[in-house]
Amino acid sequence: MSSELPNTYSQYDSKKSRRYALAMLVAAYTFNFIDRQILTILQEPIKAELGLSDTALGLLTGFAFAMFYVSMGIPIARMADKGVRRNIISVSVGVWSFFTAISGMVQNFWQLLLVRIGVGVGEAGCSPPAYSMISDIFPPKERTTALSIYNFGVSGGILFGFLAGGWINEFFGWRVAFLAVGLPGILLAIVLRFALKEPQRGRYDAAQGQNQTESPSLSEVLKTLWGFGTFRHLMPAAAFYGMACYGLLNWVPSFFIRTHEIGTGTLGTWFALILGIGGAIGTFATGYLADKLGHNNARWFCWITALAMGSSIPFIFFMLLGNDAQLSLWLFIVPGAMLTAYVAPILSTVLGLVNTNMRATSTAITLLILNAVGLGLGPLIIGFLSDYLAATMGSESLRYAMLYVIPAAMIWAIVHTLFAARYINDELKTEA
Repeated sequence: MSSELPNTYSQYDSKKSRRYALAMLVAAYTFNFIDRQILTILQEPIKAELGLSDTALGLLTGFAFAMFYVSMGIPIARMADKGVRRNIISVSVGVWSFFTAISGMVQNFWQLLLVRIGVGVGEAGCSPPAYSMISDIFPPKERTTALSIYNFGVSGGILFGFLAGGWINEFFGWRVAFLAVGLPGILLAIVLRFALKEPQRGRYDAAQGQNQTESPSLSEVLKTLWGFGTFRHLMPAAAFYGMACYGLLNWVPSFFIRTHEIGTGTLGTWFALILGIGGAIGTFATGYLADKLGHNNARWFCWITALAMGSSIPFIFFMLLGNDAQLSLWLFIVPGAMLTAYVAPILSTVLGLVNTNMRATSTAITLLILNAVGLGLGPLIIGFLSDYLAATMGSESLRYAMLYVIPAAMIWAIVHTLFAARYINDELKTEA
């Protein structure tokens, strides 16, 4: 399939056209996270009805989803480096929405595991081609801001997922909640196919000594990336940020339900505001500051990330240790706002390290590392540790499992981010 459609070179010359395309991609990513995260607000009633352990919930919300999400990510990204990215995104939205809709029909753990695998396979086709498209729609000086806006989809998805999932469960049950959020995504898939145009590949990139129309092999991409000290440190940073943030995101609803006995509707409303609105502000502010300050000194891409994520650590401690439900919810505002602040600066840096014909694959590799370790192991380790501690700590086991894992992973990630800052000025490509 051709790498671009005809007559698209000037398609995104105007700000209006660029913003329209970005809005469409944000909509796709919003549904991505609605369907991914709705399980976390519903996992307590699902656990009660299907008789699941915390380890099983960790498998469903983390490991099983992540393994298929990341294993499909690179093959799909290879397609995106050669084919029409808009079509890949459209098909992917339809696939994951279908599997989300039928999640309400499951009768046991194994059936739910299979449909979550289907969601993971579908969602693997969203971000790598979307990041690649954004790099061709927006000039380099606007790219991190655009990527931050794209990551509004995380906050928007969490907002609608928690709000809709929490209240639909209260009135109609968790099975109806899955159906209600899955069906609209199928309609969005059709809209994306006909309303979004494919940008010309590499339109903002000057020739860099190779044929940009040829897609390098996976081994060549890996060798190129590994040659950058920036990448070698940002990858463990992304992995451990992911472990901390997905561990927090996937288990904090259960923590508040078990420890503070808050209903899913009320909790969904709080989380919609904290993670949806607060998360959007935190994500945008981090990306915007990184663009502004990093223009003259690329180390700010790392420094801003470390400052943003580090600011949440004391709030996480006091939130998990507190016994007042209202105070703990207020303390969650800062960690909630910073939950995805690391994503845009790290991915923007990776995109800036490589040539245009490596970008979708490089993004998929980055997301593979982030999700395999972060999403795959973060919720699973906390779930396993919670089951292990339950014999001595009872209902408090989840509180301490989160307390042992999340701050330690966050600190380790910050250390690697600061080490990456030592290399970034010499390695990041400067583009007009």
